[in-house]
Amino acid sequence: MKTWHAYPVERVFQELGISPEVGLTLEQVQERQRQYGVNELKEAPPRSLWIMLVEQFTDYLILILIGAALVSAFLGEIQDSVVIMIIVLINALLSVIQERKAENALAALKAMSAPQATVKRGGRIQEIPANQLVPGDIIFFEAGKYIPADARIIHSANLQVQEAALTGESVPVEKTTEPVQAEAGLGDRTNMVFMGTVVSYGRGSAVVTGTGMETEIGKIAGMLQEVETESTPLQRRLDSFGKRLGQAILGIVVFIFIVGVVRGFPAFEMFMTAVSLAVAAIPEGLPAIVTIVLALGVQRMSIRNAIIRRLPAVETLGAATVICSDKTGTLTMNDMTVRQLVAGLEKIPLDEADLTDSGHRLLLEAGMLCNDSEPEEGGRFIGDPTETALAAAGVKAGLDFRELKEKHPRLKEIPFDSERKRMTTVHRWPEEELSAVVKGAPDTVLPHCTRIYDSGEVRELTQADREKIQALNEEMAGQALRVLAVAYRPDIDPERDDLEEDLIYLGLQGMIDPPRPEALEAVKVAQRAGIRTIMITGDHRRTAMAIADELGILKGQEIVTGAQLEEMSDEELASRIDGISVFARVAPQHKVRIVKALKSRGEIVAMTGDGVNDGPALKHADIGAAMGKVGTDVAKEASDMVLADDNFATIVAAVKEGRVIFENIRKAIYFLLACNAGEVLSIFAPIMLGWRAVPLLPIQILWINLITDSFPALALGVEPAEDGLMERPPRPVSEGLFRPGTGFFLGLAGVFIGGITLVAYFSGLKDSLLAARSMAFATLSLAQLFFVFNFRSLTQPLTEVGLFGNPKLVLGVGVSILLQLIVFILPPLREIFGLTLLSPGEVWTVVFLAGATLLFGELAKRLLVMKPSEYLHKSPVK
Repeated sequence: MKTWHAYPVERVFQELGISPEVGLTLEQVQERQRQYGVNELKEAPPRSLWIMLVEQFTDYLILILIGAALVSAFLGEIQDSVVIMIIVLINALLSVIQERKAENALAALKAMSAPQATVKRGGRIQEIPANQLVPGDIIFFEAGKYIPADARIIHSANLQVQEAALTGESVPVEKTTEPVQAEAGLGDRTNMVFMGTVVSYGRGSAVVTGTGMETEIGKIAGMLQEVETESTPLQRRLDSFGKRLGQAILGIVVFIFIVGVVRGFPAFEMFMTAVSLAVAAIPEGLPAIVTIVLALGVQRMSIRNAIIRRLPAVETLGAATVICSDKTGTLTMNDMTVRQLVAGLEKIPLDEADLTDSGHRLLLEAGMLCNDSEPEEGGRFIGDPTETALAAAGVKAGLDFRELKEKHPRLKEIPFDSERKRMTTVHRWPEEELSAVVKGAPDTVLPHCTRIYDSGEVRELTQADREKIQALNEEMAGQALRVLAVAYRPDIDPERDDLEEDLIYLGLQGMIDPPRPEALEAVKVAQRAGIRTIMITGDHRRTAMAIADELGILKGQEIVTGAQLEEMSDEELASRIDGISVFARVAPQHKVRIVKALKSRGEIVAMTGDGVNDGPALKHADIGAAMGKVGTDVAKEASDMVLADDNFATIVAAVKEGRVIFENIRKAIYFLLACNAGEVLSIFAPIMLGWRAVPLLPIQILWINLITDSFPALALGVEPAEDGLMERPPRPVSEGLFRPGTGFFLGLAGVFIGGITLVAYFSGLKDSLLAARSMAFATLSLAQLFFVFNFRSLTQPLTEVGLFGNPKLVLGVGVSILLQLIVFILPPLREIFGLTLLSPGEVWTVVFLAGATLLFGELAKRLLVMKPSEYLHKSPVK
């Protein structure tokens, strides 16, 4: 094995057969990809379909059904046993299919936020997926980036790498390019970077020496091959609820069996009755429906640019009470834009700049010439934000950036530095004479000016002019504009040292990173939903105040700076934080204190972040949201969600989607439990009343539970957002599965559905037991299909939400009705399910009884569940 760390850089290039100027060619890349494969660690294989299928039969409630089917077979009821097992198997297969779809969807979303690598290939620097790297690639990295492969450093600028993940060393390692001893240990190889470590400071470049399992971390990959399976709090509550329900069912079944035998019923008959009761009580399709709804919701979020990395975030999002957002790029465009010009002493908006006015033209041209930004396709510029703003301002006014640069090429420059705070370039401009063009902070440019270009001519710069310019500068700064002064000196000798003296003042350009247009509306939506928005920025107090005020975040509340925050104790911060809406000039480490203070007040906090130091805050927040465009790998890894477009409006949209998903899952659960309650009563009541036969057979109930109910329940899971959803207060996290009043409502609904099923059964007994059971079966299934429409909204009447607002629900109900008709029409199925054809009169009786469920459901919902005073008001922000 080659000791790359002991080789000089030149030998590394020689050994790998590459040119440092060009990097790998396309042919070399393709050849090495075939030789080395993808740059990934081998992971534990995903669960096989067979394992997934077996796992479906470990659910507590399903085991009860399987046990009932086996005992039924032992007692000679082969047909019932086979049908129960077939339907359970169908349910298991559907669950496996949907789980695999959900896994594939989450894998696809994970791939969307997979690390990228900056690489030089064919002489061109480009971004590629990190898993496409091969030995010999030249990679570039900076603070916050994960190292994508093992590599030998070829350039280092104050480079420090955190290698704790590999060596356990907590202090970042300073990196150099010098060779080290061949026998140096891993922690002493200061000229190497290793896959999975993080750049904590500086920047550098390196040539890849090992990828995938051939990296240092690949050698210990066995310890990393953990398959992460995450369940949401809702799923855990459902699992717990299922176990308690199963235990209760077993207790009731044993009780009923004993009561029946004591009353003189045959033991075999009572056992089959007990099986019917167990089947009626178990909501077999519930786990699959929850999984499917969650998966579909996550996919919808990805379409809205919110990439969910951890499933529990879906639920937590719906309960968020505070969004702590970065300013730059999230609430603003992250695109410095010139808004105001001062040409000489004339203040004008950029939109009113006139290139026929020589003062306007010279000011804009000078800003483009003394400028290091570069144009790219689409009319945008890359480079320092202030310089790209100056370039874009000229283009917006009608100048051609490339043409100007070609006509007046740069002949010399004095780069910007932190002491002078200005930059100077030399060109043959405005005509053929050599001129020095200067830009910088007004307080560093104006003292070097002796003349002013005003109203088309050059004249002496008076003290009154200086005072006027200073006043204009302060006025623009008061509007949170970043102001640059522009000046020039004609007829110069470029070799002299006084190029920045005796300047002609041209004017000022005031720029700002403007708020996103959609952020203004998103802040309003959040406020109506009872969600506070807190701006956290490293920018100046004045700038933060202007943007917050423009977005409607400030609202007379307090602005606290990082310096003030340092002086506060944790207790004082927690006591004051309800009145603070903006934190300015804060460092990333302050974010953790802010999150802790909010959480101590009972808030559910969503926090955005993009830098290396944002990782702890993202971890501490209830929902950590990393930036997808400018976010570091560290921030993304620490987050629960990645905003692909770095947009505040995306967070608010994700909160709304989180609310929709949770409410829809609850609707499906409520519907299934209400239906099962009706089925239980239709079996339990006849037994307690001493009837000689039960109205429904086990296979009939199982058919209704797994086939008839599942399609409408699944359609409830994709119910559109209700009107006013984002005008309700956030859901308390402590709130359980059942809202106040819903438990009684569901129980009452079960009594009604069970009651009409028994009425239908009695009605059919005058004909025969077969007809009675057929009527009970038809009434129960159709009543549930009518009843599902009541669950389209638990806060609004059906007259407002309508019957047909969810096409998928209408389709689901239609499919279920069709399946019921098929069971009645086809003789073999009629025989298997113990049914007979109904007369027209019996059909009308069934339709009348089942239809009454819709009216009853609306009346009970209005009396027991709907609370307009709680749900339909516009929530004030605390």
